[in-house]
Amino acid sequence: MIVIGGGLAGLSAGVALAEAGWRVRLFEQRPFLGGRATSYVLPDGEHVDNCQHVTLGCCTNLEDFYRRVGSADKIKFFDRLLFQDPQGRTGEMQAGLLPAPFHMLGSFVTFAPLTLADKYSIGRAIMDILRSKGKPKDLEEAGGISMLEWLRRRKQTRGAMERFWRVVLVSALDEELDRTDARYGVDVFWKGFLSNHTGYRMGVPAVPLAQLYDGCKWEIERRGGEVNLRAPLRAIQLAGGAVNKVEFDGGRRETADAYVFALPHVALADLLSEEFKRLEPALANLDEIRVAPITGVHFWFDREVMREPFLTLLDTTTQWIFNKTALYGKANASPGEKEQYLQLVISASYDLLQKPRQEIIDLCLAEVRQALPAAREAVLTKATVIKEAAATFSPQPGVDRWRPKQETSIRGMFLAGDWTATGWPATMEGAVRSGYLAAEAVLRKAGTPRTFLQPDLPPDGLVRMFG
Repeated sequence: MIVIGGGLAGLSAGVALAEAGWRVRLFEQRPFLGGRATSYVLPDGEHVDNCQHVTLGCCTNLEDFYRRVGSADKIKFFDRLLFQDPQGRTGEMQAGLLPAPFHMLGSFVTFAPLTLADKYSIGRAIMDILRSKGKPKDLEEAGGISMLEWLRRRKQTRGAMERFWRVVLVSALDEELDRTDARYGVDVFWKGFLSNHTGYRMGVPAVPLAQLYDGCKWEIERRGGEVNLRAPLRAIQLAGGAVNKVEFDGGRRETADAYVFALPHVALADLLSEEFKRLEPALANLDEIRVAPITGVHFWFDREVMREPFLTLLDTTTQWIFNKTALYGKANASPGEKEQYLQLVISASYDLLQKPRQEIIDLCLAEVRQALPAAREAVLTKATVIKEAAATFSPQPGVDRWRPKQETSIRGMFLAGDWTATGWPATMEGAVRSGYLAAEAVLRKAGTPRTFLQPDLPPDGLVRMFG
């Protein structure tokens, strides 16, 4: 068995197949594992994530994957999400004593950045999601409708749009409301905030992302497999309607009984000849799946400027601030070691792609100093910007019709990646789901079926009663 791609999709497929008794050989073009959800070391020795990745309580397969590879204890979970507007007003999302779906009601009622009219309009839309059990009828319109259109039909106020729906969904889906299929937007609220009282809990890695994957290599190798880094795929050869061999740098050719291609869809499309598309028509549509960017901004200050582990900003370019010093467990450093490291995240950052890095730093620094008074007197000792132009696939309306299944009609060829048909958008959960589904497809084809995919969180509280 050959798995090509060492991101979450390839790793989850590889670990699952190794556990099922297959000898897995995994190939990754980079010198480290993790794909787009990884970290690397700057020349001065600092570890930085290429983008801050988080999980939610509703991400059951990602949780299962972390458990399989021994990384579950490297994730810190938080029950309280904090928001702040430019006027300094704060709001929280936190479960109270009421059962689902009313567990967030107390924090919603006291959410200061929203007006009464905003909350009333949000409440109407939320009730529509609840009454339909997460499947409002207009989500099934041919070609899909955008989340923006779905919200307009429910007469959402401007404040509700900008300070509630947009702030949650752009971060969760890495796309603007007018470019997002409403099905995904509704799903975020149904699975994350309504159907189960723990679905919204946010898990943040307490280590640099690359350290989450240490156990993956060990799991594959201890079962007789191998992990090959710095091994970019250069060609895929067909013979008789089946994948015959694959070629890597230096002319290295490898064969296997089955192949899982866990590459970004744009990279896979570049490797496919017309014969592939003739044999598997779904592969002809990969170019229809567009991509969306994320920008990460990293600041190091000479002193502590933030106490909270993370903060969401409203009405600013900066969307999230993560206190990496606290998350990494360095909050209790001695006074002489009080330098603080913050990571900022801007999803769907189309407007920043062409801006010079210094301009982005200046813009975000001004917003941080506006939000965090302690930062106004602090010295910014270092800063860097990481632009991921193709960080995720875009969950555009109707995109599901372009997403291929994990099993193809080409013998020996299986697909994994968050862009395949998982029912989820471009998340770490979606990537792991794709890897598990690819592993299940391989085993099913081999006549040794096995299930790896974990079920969604079950509805609880009052939702369970009427759901």
